[in-house]
Amino acid sequence: MAGGFVSQTPGVRNYNYKLTPKVFVTCFIGAFGGLIFGYDLGISGGVTSMEPFLEKFFPYVYKKMKSAHENEYCRFDSQLLTLFTSSLYVAALVSSLFASTVTRVFGRKWSMFLGGFTFFIGSAFNGFAQNIAMLLIGRILLGFGVGFANQSVPVYLSEMAPPNLRGAFNNGFQVAIIFGIVVATIINYFTAQMKGNIGWRISLGLACVPSVMIMIGALILPDTPNSLIERGYTEEAKQMLQSIRGTEEVEEEFQDLVDASEESKQVKHPWKNILLPRYRPQLIMTCFIPFFQQLTGINVITFYAPVLFQTLGFGSKASLLSAMVTGIIELLCTFVSVFTVDRFGRRVLFLQGGIQMLVSQIAIGAMIGVKFGVAGTGDIGKSDANLIVALICIYVAGFAWSWGPLGWLVPSEISPLEIRSAAQAINVAVNMFFTFLVAQLFLTMLCHMKFGLFFFFAVFVFIMTIFIYMMLPETKNVPIEEMNRVWKAHWFWGRFIPDEAVGISAAEMQQKSV
Repeated sequence: MAGGFVSQTPGVRNYNYKLTPKVFVTCFIGAFGGLIFGYDLGISGGVTSMEPFLEKFFPYVYKKMKSAHENEYCRFDSQLLTLFTSSLYVAALVSSLFASTVTRVFGRKWSMFLGGFTFFIGSAFNGFAQNIAMLLIGRILLGFGVGFANQSVPVYLSEMAPPNLRGAFNNGFQVAIIFGIVVATIINYFTAQMKGNIGWRISLGLACVPSVMIMIGALILPDTPNSLIERGYTEEAKQMLQSIRGTEEVEEEFQDLVDASEESKQVKHPWKNILLPRYRPQLIMTCFIPFFQQLTGINVITFYAPVLFQTLGFGSKASLLSAMVTGIIELLCTFVSVFTVDRFGRRVLFLQGGIQMLVSQIAIGAMIGVKFGVAGTGDIGKSDANLIVALICIYVAGFAWSWGPLGWLVPSEISPLEIRSAAQAINVAVNMFFTFLVAQLFLTMLCHMKFGLFFFFAVFVFIMTIFIYMMLPETKNVPIEEMNRVWKAHWFWGRFIPDEAVGISAAEMQQKSV
């Protein structure tokens, strides 16, 4: 069994390259695509806790929030309110499937541009919203933008980065997401103190800023060598590869890219082919990793941190401040992954983060249960409240250097070119579907499951940690077009990978059989 857990895979090639300014700048700009997702994650929870916003669009929730007799667990329970948050993710799910074709046919950068453009239009609808319909239309347009950006950016970063730094560069996407969250929570903290309806409008309308950044970034970025070869620009692809690798000696890597492209052209229907047994490892991982990422419960904190803190007895201002603190902690701890993922590997971070999240979630659930019980009544002292915030920060830190960035990195790096766009579309679609479910059902689940909700997510964290330990091989330092060798060496997945997929010759196959 241990054979599946090795980090150095026999037969994997080492290419020539230098860390050039060009690859650093392009990956830095490319990571801007995460800003729009992060800004929305951070802004929506804060806006839904602002009284002028609730009074204008959700008066029923506003009255319940003001009621002195309302069960603390059920104070914000409203399907219409959660629809404001979750509708974006249904739109992102649908658009990610279309984005797969755009990314493959027109290139990664134009998919990023389209994502920024639709997000910009959505932010205008939300900032000037006069009724629920305008809010939801804006959210749907924002969702289309998120779907396109989340489909194309991780693939772009994985293809541009040198193999031994792919994890660090790809994690720039998660850094951008968390940076967007932090900026959004800071904006919410100040706009919540404005009188009237101007505060929430500024919060929602400022989403146009990250969307403009990604549009400008997409216009000035070059496309990846993989994408250029895929679209028939072979000579331009070689020049681009030489430019980002900092050397003229790229023949081996270039030939691997050409071979991968030629093989991918034989696949006329990537959505059909990804169901073949030879792609079973990639299909399972691109489905289960985003599924588990959302079932960590992180979006309970990300979407509804201000609402959750108010439920625990914090005032409105203190709730936004606590949400800001957890966001800053998450941003700082994401850098831990950036600097360690290519040194210690993906598996170590996954497993350590999973254990940390499991312990902290159990402690949070136990404390809330003791203080509020099943009835949802009671008071929480300042020291206990601070302890809960500290436990939430420990939980967020564990996610920030494990399932947060790796949930985007691993699915984007494990698939061969012929199914890569389809696999990434599945990854985003599954992610958005379960993000939608968590966003839509959380407040109702909190109302009915009460403190047991944290134990519910803890069970999934336990299961996903075992899954990673058993089923995910180490992928650090492996060239993206050589990834099949990793699966071939795994104790379970190796049976699905044909010998020809890893370049084993007929003579070698005969020798193996002797």
